[in-house]
Amino acid sequence: MEEQDLIFRLKERARIRRQIPTRKSVQEGKPDRIADLLEEAATTLEQRDAYIRALQQDNIELRRELGKVQ
Repeated sequence: MEEQDLIFRLKERARIRRQIPTRKSVQEGKPDRIADLLEEAATTLEQRDAYIRALQQDNIELRRELGKVQ
């Protein structure tokens, strides 16, 4: 749950940065590199979480299979 809160906060902060009208990047219509990094970090965390969940599910299935063999 904490991980999801962090992911949400990173994405939300990136969204907010991109909407601040006084930011130079917003005024010039240029990318906000910090906002891009915040979103990249959030995406990386999401991918890592999905990978961990898949590994956990594989582990459960493997344990079930091993239990049937014994």
